[in-house]
Amino acid sequence: MRRIPLLCVLAMLGATALAAPASAAPVALLSDPVYDYTTAIRETVYVETTLDNDGNGTPDKVVADVIRPREAATAGVKVPVVMDASPYYQCCGRGNESEKKVYAADGTVTKFPLYYDNFFVPRGYAFVAADLAGTSRSTGCEDVGGTEEVQGAKAVVDWLNGRAVGRTASGTIVNATTWSTGKVGMIGKSWDGTIANAVAATGVQGLETIVPIAAISSWYDYNRVNGMVNPKVSSVPSLHTTVNGRPSGTCSAVSSALSSGAVSNGNYNAFWAARNYVPSAASVHASVFVVHGQNDLNVQGVHFGQWWDALAANNVPRKIWLSQEGHVDPFDFRRATWVDTLHRWFDFWLKGIDNGIMSEPMADVERAADVWQTSTQWPPSGTTTANYVLQGTGNPGVLAPSGAGSGSLSLTDAPSLSEANAVSSPTTARTGRKVYQTPVLTSDLRIAGTPTITLRVRSSKATTTLTAKLVTYGTATRVNYRASGEGISTLTSQSCWGSSSSTDDACYKDTAKVVSSAAYQVLSRGWMDGQHRDSLTSTTAMNTSTYYTITWKLRPIDQVIPASQRLGVVLTLTDPEFVSAHSTGATATIDLAGSVLKLPIAPATGLSAQTLTPQPLTPLVIDPSWNPSTGTRFQ
Repeated sequence: MRRIPLLCVLAMLGATALAAPASAAPVALLSDPVYDYTTAIRETVYVETTLDNDGNGTPDKVVADVIRPREAATAGVKVPVVMDASPYYQCCGRGNESEKKVYAADGTVTKFPLYYDNFFVPRGYAFVAADLAGTSRSTGCEDVGGTEEVQGAKAVVDWLNGRAVGRTASGTIVNATTWSTGKVGMIGKSWDGTIANAVAATGVQGLETIVPIAAISSWYDYNRVNGMVNPKVSSVPSLHTTVNGRPSGTCSAVSSALSSGAVSNGNYNAFWAARNYVPSAASVHASVFVVHGQNDLNVQGVHFGQWWDALAANNVPRKIWLSQEGHVDPFDFRRATWVDTLHRWFDFWLKGIDNGIMSEPMADVERAADVWQTSTQWPPSGTTTANYVLQGTGNPGVLAPSGAGSGSLSLTDAPSLSEANAVSSPTTARTGRKVYQTPVLTSDLRIAGTPTITLRVRSSKATTTLTAKLVTYGTATRVNYRASGEGISTLTSQSCWGSSSSTDDACYKDTAKVVSSAAYQVLSRGWMDGQHRDSLTSTTAMNTSTYYTITWKLRPIDQVIPASQRLGVVLTLTDPEFVSAHSTGATATIDLAGSVLKLPIAPATGLSAQTLTPQPLTPLVIDPSWNPSTGTRFQ
């Protein structure tokens, strides 16, 4: 497909011309690649846990595959550890190219997935790739976010600090404190990042920082949506089956317990509570560098939003990147800047190098393909809540930033209504949806945080799904996160990030941003099951003659609606693409005088041209279609 330069995209976006860059900042202190990667020590350690959930009478063991600089070991120099604990090292692979561990005849890893080992080992780090319990060569049984998984990964941190026993395959004790400083940084995308969140929530000493990328903070909010089942993701039992590395029948009891705990209804219960890490944010001692795609339809924005808010409430040192892509690693959407930033982050938190990274802006937010804006804090200073009211029943109705709501809306369930048909052509009357729009904006509007909506509603049935979508209307070229690569495509060219050996190279295929011209973009979504309006743990039927005031959150965002476009909110009932088929055939009557959309509005002064920085330029691929299919996967 034809590629276009970034400045052409900005012209199509109607973006402000970019200012010349400021004078170069002083060169930051960085660790140098002084160690030989090809001669690095590679070893496999079986770390004992305190658990035995496979019931074989011996402690379950988590495999930690280690690579560390030989010269440092010879000189008696201790090194910090970068660690990626994952269930995917053998079943599915890691990264955009789905790399797996490769082993020599003696069982030692000769190839580690991803570039962490290639880049950081020469710079004086060890890298540990840990197989979660019940996966690959680890024993125990994978319990998908539960105690076995979390405590098993935590045991590796404990071993690196001398608090747990590690052995070779032959049983010889391996003492990590002879070479490890005890300072550990956990990193990973998706499930790997989730386990980083979970281990940090235990408060384990020695875990100095985590970098959760597109990570879950609550397994309920991954599999369920305010009382309904999320059909876009794999169930807990099926995830267990996918990653299980144990012989047939070994984990039958655990598999059965997962099926019974993750009941098919939408209720929140003890099973989900044990897999909710947000309430334990007060126990987090590690700093946290959050990375998330605002358009991630797999691990949706609720995960970074509630985790970030809980960390902020407990004054956890933190940093955040928010991109326009879907479920994509920053190595594949902002590679050079990402590797540099991650390098400085780990140098600061694991090596104590005062490189100034914590004095830099807290947040980097992608506005358009490769155009980034920074904020000194997130949500930005001066962000306030603005009430937008719903007025009238025309096509469309008015979304007004002042005044009062007016009128009454009757909305009939249309279970076959797709999202595309629900939000497109806002002036067209369509059964099952109602659009409310602002007038054409005369200045940019920045929404940064978590929108909420309140509807005063009466249902003709005992329950109904309530759906709200925040939409920007106005033709523009945007990152196409609905395409198969969720905003990127993979090229044939390669770039290298670190040192290589004959068995493990540091080179990865380059990527390009995929952009499309579209008349609208859905910015945020939110859903509520009417019978779960008061509680997620139990249901209460809706009385068909009673109005209920129901409030729910939409997904958190940091998006700018440019001047000359319109902001809209689209109301529907059933939304089968995002929540389980829950159509009751209801008709909902909405009292607009008692309904309001609350938006976190950040100051427009933060949108000066100086803050909009294209770096570095990434090849752009024009996709003429806005593909409604998702093609997402958990990895």
